[in-house]
Amino acid sequence: MIGERIWLEKDREYVWHPFTQMKDYENKDHVLIERGEGIFLYDYNGKEYYDTISSWWVNVHGHNNVRIKKAIIKQMEKIEHVNFSGFTHTPAIELAERIINLMPKDLTRVFYSDNGSTAVEVALKMSFQYWKNKGFDKKKNFIYFENSYHGDTIGAVSVGGVQGYHGLYKPLLFDSFISEAPNCKKCKYNKEANSCQLECLNGIEKILEENSETISGVIIEPLIQAAGGMHFYSPRVLKKLREVTKQYNVHLIIDEVAMGFGRTGKMWAFEHAGITPDLVSISKGISAGYLPLAATIVTDDIYNAFYDDYNKNKTFFHGHSYTANPLACAAGIESLKIFEEDKLLEKVKETSEYLEESMKVFENNEHIENIRCLGLIAAMDVVKNKKTSEKYDSKIRIGKKIYEKGFEHGLVLRPVGDTIYYFLPLSVKKEDIKEIIKRTQDVLLGVL
Repeated sequence: MIGERIWLEKDREYVWHPFTQMKDYENKDHVLIERGEGIFLYDYNGKEYYDTISSWWVNVHGHNNVRIKKAIIKQMEKIEHVNFSGFTHTPAIELAERIINLMPKDLTRVFYSDNGSTAVEVALKMSFQYWKNKGFDKKKNFIYFENSYHGDTIGAVSVGGVQGYHGLYKPLLFDSFISEAPNCKKCKYNKEANSCQLECLNGIEKILEENSETISGVIIEPLIQAAGGMHFYSPRVLKKLREVTKQYNVHLIIDEVAMGFGRTGKMWAFEHAGITPDLVSISKGISAGYLPLAATIVTDDIYNAFYDDYNKNKTFFHGHSYTANPLACAAGIESLKIFEEDKLLEKVKETSEYLEESMKVFENNEHIENIRCLGLIAAMDVVKNKKTSEKYDSKIRIGKKIYEKGFEHGLVLRPVGDTIYYFLPLSVKKEDIKEIIKRTQDVLLGVL
């Protein structure tokens, strides 16, 4: 059996990790994970870690779920993959039906892809071509928000507002309009909920008023900007966006890649606002974190704009080799069965209330501010001085120090900058939350 040290040396010799300055690991190792069980990850030496970020927000029912494993194996005995152009298969059909049954009635069609970035790319291309097919040739631009993150392919980056991730690639991107982002927990207008007039949306209304003839769609992450800093905002923002996008005849594209599948306490985050978008991108939790899969959900109006004789050149020429992979679809079907049979969203309501109440313990920490929760997502900002909101010098990399200290306490606390967050699997129990928060307190005590 190859030992841990040899594997880690091979990792350093051959592997380039994502979102990682590899020089940081010149004299230290990545954590070598051997297996997972429930909310825990286990390294090569058997040490357990609470997976508080659901392995980059994909894991829904915990690791090594027996039902999902059996569903994948059962499908594997039939066929592992087949091209999805000219062929179809029952797992893709059944999963599409189940997804549509969970959507508002006007969202009726599923287009599969294989990750969050491609689900967004599909939405952008569909929106653009929809207007072309309808004779609106000028509509080719999109509006996105500051601090937004929709993926790392070029189209998704073109509507991304996180300078650190996206700024370098600006020469490669198509032009889009950027608008002020809502951030209700740190409102720049110092408005409370009862006095808010959605001043943060004045900018996008102005853009639409002046440029609607050239704008194809508005894209937004619903209720939480995740990778941009875990910024929370009110459902009222989505309601207003739905109103103005209809008023100015542009599409509303909702990126549910991170927030979908129960994370916020409802199946889809946009449900909190009671709206129906024109296009919805989903991924991550779609297969409960087992295999790559994504989908873009659209209305009949959009679908029908592409439905014509072949020589009319309205076909949507887009696809991926692993589109609608049967194994991934089988995992997705079983995941949705678990949602239904275990009444999972009802359980999430109870555990999310417990999480929100438990997070109050951090209010006493002089280096923690802006504690916020929604569903099983919680976040807090680490600051040098709570009274003045003075931040730590970025050279200190305080978030990274907390992340590394977390390993000592059996926690995965991967930060977004200096924001520490939980993105818990829906299978988490109250006793897990209690222990996670206790250990987080110990981590903070050891670093701050």
